[in-house]
Amino acid sequence: MTTPPRIPGRRFLHSPGPTPVPDEVLHAMSRQPMDMGDPRVDAVIAACENGLKRLLQTEAADVFFYASNGHGVWEAVVQNLIPPGGAALVPGTGHFSESWAVQTEALGRRVVRTPWHEGWPIDPAAVTQALRDDRAHEIAAVFVVHTDTSSGITSDLAALRAAIDAADHPALFVVDVVASLAAEPFDMDALRADAAVGASQKGLMCPPGVGFVAVNAPAFEAAQRNPAPRYYWDFVPRKSGLSYRKFCGTPPQNLLAGLQAALQLLHREGLPNVLARHRQLAGLVHAAVEGWRDGGALDFFAREPASRSSAVTTVTVPPGTDVDALRAVAREDFQVAFAGALGPLHGRGFRIGHLGDQNPAGLLGCLAVVEAALCVQGIPVGAGGVQRAVLALAQMERSGPR
Repeated sequence: MTTPPRIPGRRFLHSPGPTPVPDEVLHAMSRQPMDMGDPRVDAVIAACENGLKRLLQTEAADVFFYASNGHGVWEAVVQNLIPPGGAALVPGTGHFSESWAVQTEALGRRVVRTPWHEGWPIDPAAVTQALRDDRAHEIAAVFVVHTDTSSGITSDLAALRAAIDAADHPALFVVDVVASLAAEPFDMDALRADAAVGASQKGLMCPPGVGFVAVNAPAFEAAQRNPAPRYYWDFVPRKSGLSYRKFCGTPPQNLLAGLQAALQLLHREGLPNVLARHRQLAGLVHAAVEGWRDGGALDFFAREPASRSSAVTTVTVPPGTDVDALRAVAREDFQVAFAGALGPLHGRGFRIGHLGDQNPAGLLGCLAVVEAALCVQGIPVGAGGVQRAVLALAQMERSGPR
């Protein structure tokens, strides 16, 4: 077999997960593992616990880690917080809310859904009504996907907290922050969120493999009362000072070392600056899409500008567009990887990720390649999409610090 020629430079990664991993994180992961009795193991775990609590803005919650992706920690909250015969309310956001709902049903629980309206965030009024209709209080928790990475839409968590309060319902408020943590504002204690689930491969700038659940006292008490059979996923034994019990076995030390380094980078930058950087990067993508859609073929999937995510932008394409071919041109010929849309949006759009270890230079390169690939594929684009992004960046700079 002929060896393909080397392509110089680095391939740009602009999927909404996995995201680029900083060199500092890669270097931290390259160290040799330690024996389980080494006090440095406990120090790394404690640093990750405390760093995540700072990022989640919680003093009230405990953080439990799992060697898993986001789907794993979905299972953890179902098994701990929804008793046999109980139900979860899953407000519709698109692909990921439906995936969580299907997984919950596969575990033998009942799911109440609110409708998903394409292009729009979660409707708080529908959440209130669904809880009011649950007069027997069979709904144990509301499972909310903060940012749905298929639709590129971020829902208003404060409005959803108010919707639960308006129903005067005892359901726990459980938030999926897999795609939003370190990209969108999230204050767990101020929102009175009972649990938050996340994973390492997006805004946390780490490889996939570490999932976590932050749990406050009411959620932990619900887990203690829950007779559902479970072992690996159980919160209760993980609330321990022993690293072996915290992970139900051997901790993924190298992944944790990387997470510790990533959290140090985020805290050094400062959370307000991290969030401002993500707003800036999203603004560049949005400016480009505004230009591209003048060609009449492309548009934002999110109809409400305020709901457009700081983590990922979903762009719709005309029927019959070969999205995989578009992505292949960008990836194989021009060295920029971006994502297709998922679930009900499959084949109807593409996604540009702008979260994690990203900066304006890399993002402008990504946008230029996307525009070139669109032209190669004969998809009409308005003139000056990338130019609009450049001007948006200049305007942001003239307006002052982020």
